[in-house]
This record gives sequence, C-alpha cells and structure tokens, in this order.
Amino acid sequence: MTNPSISHAAEPGGMGFSGYQKFVVAVLAFLQFTIVLDFMLLAPLGAIVIPALNITPGQFGDVVSAYAFAAGVSGILAAGYADRFDRKKLLLVFYVGFMTGTLCCALAHTYVTLLLARMVTGLFAGVVGAASMAIVTDLFPLSMRGRVMGFIQSAFAASTVLGLPMALELSSRWNWNAPFFMIVVVCSLVGIAIFSRLRPVNAHLALQPDRHPLHHLLHTLQTRSYLIGFVTTAMLTIGGFLLMPYSTLFLVHNVGISVKQLSVVYLITGLVSAIMGPLIGRASDTFGKFRVFAFGCAATIVMVVIYTRLSNVGLWMLIVVSALLQIGIFSRMISSSALMSALPRPADRGAYMSISSSLQQMSGGLAAMLGGMVVKEASDGRLLHFDILGDVLVCTTLLSFVLMYFVNRKVNGAVVPTASGLEQKVGQDP
Repeated sequence: MTNPSISHAAEPGGMGFSGYQKFVVAVLAFLQFTIVLDFMLLAPLGAIVIPALNITPGQFGDVVSAYAFAAGVSGILAAGYADRFDRKKLLLVFYVGFMTGTLCCALAHTYVTLLLARMVTGLFAGVVGAASMAIVTDLFPLSMRGRVMGFIQSAFAASTVLGLPMALELSSRWNWNAPFFMIVVVCSLVGIAIFSRLRPVNAHLALQPDRHPLHHLLHTLQTRSYLIGFVTTAMLTIGGFLLMPYSTLFLVHNVGISVKQLSVVYLITGLVSAIMGPLIGRASDTFGKFRVFAFGCAATIVMVVIYTRLSNVGLWMLIVVSALLQIGIFSRMISSSALMSALPRPADRGAYMSISSSLQQMSGGLAAMLGGMVVKEASDGRLLHFDILGDVLVCTTLLSFVLMYFVNRKVNGAVVPTASGLEQKVGQDP
C-alpha cells in the first residue's frame, strides 16, 4: 500500500530535486557534518587535551578509539530493531542521544568522564549514520542517489575546510571543550529542522514480517546478496583508512612540508572535495555508478602509487597530487554508496545500513592497526614502508573493484521497490 506521507519525496518524475527533496538532502548533509566533525575533532586536540586532563598519550588513544568501538557495537545491536520503527523517530531518538553524549564530552574534566562520554557518543552516532542512509534509500530512487550521496559525502570535506579550523580556533581561544559546545548548538538546530519538517518515513513498516529482532538480524547477516555488500564495504573502508592516520607524519618528515603548510594542503584539497562531491554524484547518475566507480579505482591506484613515493616535492605539486587522489577516493565512495544502497529490500534497509555502519567502524580500526604494524619511524623521523601501505591499498582497491562488479550485476535487472510503493524495472544503470 502506498504511504502518502512519503510518496512526494520519492517520485522519479524529473531529473531535478523537488523543494522537499532539497530540504531532505540539506538537513541530512548538515547532520552528517556534525557526526563527522565530532568523530574527527578529538585527535587534533591531543596536544591540548593531554596536559589539560593530565593523562598519558596511551590514555588519550583509548579515548579516541572508544568512540569507534562503541559505534561499531551499537550498529550490530541496533540492526534487529532498525526496521521496526518510523525512520524519522529512530533518527531523532539516536540523534538526541548523540547530542547528549557530545554535551557530556564538553562537560568532562577527567579521563574517566571523557572516556565514558565518548563511548556514549559513539553508541548513538553509529545508528544515526545508518538511519540517515536508510532514509536516503527510502526517499530517493536509484537514478537520483548518486547526486544525493555526492552532497551528503561532501560533509566530510566541509568538516575539514570549515569545521576543524573553526573548532581549533575556539579551543585555542577558550578551552579544548569549547568546540563540543559548538557542535551541540549545530545539532540542536538540525534536530529542530528534522522534528518540524521531515515527514514520517514508515512505508517499510507495511512490508515488515512479524519477526523477532534477533531473527531479523540473523536473516540480514545470512542473506547471500547482502554478504557481498558487507565484504565490499569492509574492503573499501580498510583501503580508505590505511594511509589516513600516518599521512601527516609522512608529509612532514618524508615530503618536507612544514606544519604551517599542512593547513594549506588540507584547506585546498578539502575545497576541491566539497566542489567535486556533487559533480561526481551527478556523473554517477548520468554515466553509471559502476563506470564512475571504475574511474575512481583507476585514479586512486595511480595517485596512491605516486603519493606514497613522494619525496621533497614543492607545496603546489603536493596539493595537485593530493587533490587528484581525493577525487579518486570520492569517486569510489559516492558511486559505491549509491550503488550498494540498491541491494537491501525495503524491509531490511535499516538492519543492512546498521551492519554496514558497524563494519565501517571496525574495518577502519583494523586498517589503522594494520598500518601501525607496517610503518616504522627512522631515527631522523622519516616514515619507513609507507609505500608498502600504498601497495596494500592498491590490492584492496582491485579487490573492491571485482566485488563491485558482482554488486552491479545483482542490481542490474533487479526489481527495485521505490519509496512510493511502486516497483520499477532497473535496466542498465544509466
């Protein structure tokens, strides 16, 4: 039965977004901005937080990793329940929990309270991301999801270009916890917008069989067509996080870039990503999501081989290489997110997205750990074996390309239910 409360948001009638669709994309992009900024914020504040709380670097590492671990656990725990509620209500409840955890971070003044606050924040954040992706899949047909994912994924770039510099400025003017108060304010505005303007997203409830949450979780984990999506997600995330934790050390000690110049590199590459995100999303919808993914894989492989072997190059050469690498990574992220969103059935989308979100957190932690086992620091500070990490990333990229080929085959020709309650035959992805 068609649910009139969401049918207007999902009509595939035109290539442009309706006014309500623009609101949904904007509010979910701002939501993603707060989640990403909260996740990324603590690590750059280490030099301020460690002396302020009188903790060791090891304890600070525990605080940083507690968020990712908690988010990974919550994704699995919530998967069985994710499709049993109106997605708007689920999103609001967990977003309020995320905001409360962030407020606790702002108020924390000891190691234990900050550790607990980060765990609470991560527990709720893991489900918020999954719920927002399920809403996108419910409200937008496959032919439009590339553009939607392009705008939402640009939140990563926006958090780097706008959020982090602003947060670091606040922490230097007042205290390390000031940026967390800023995030709470932004979360309040986003939450009010979701509560007041987002329509119920509940058409999937009519499709939900009477199944115990544990059975629903096991069903989602055991569905063969979903497993390939989970493995692909893990491979993409491992590849994405292999270089990230060690890039700053590599650029400073191996490439010869000063700490002051680093901000210029991140600013420009972030701006390029913010501009290219929507364009890559549009290209995914126009030329085909798998084709754009293939381009992203090729660009990533070429630029990773170059990037991980840089040595004593000029600032602008580094910026060009970093920007091209970022375009390759974004092409993979946006096109793969849009294409894999077509795998789960409407009744399983919340569970599928929750498990995928959990896998992303765990795979990112595993990638950072594997990277630490490979790279070594020489006596002069230079990072050794960084090129080997690049070679591993090339291998994971090739493997993800093969996996995505099979994902594309499963999506092609499948009957994909749209949020308007209609079933449309998906031919070759446009």
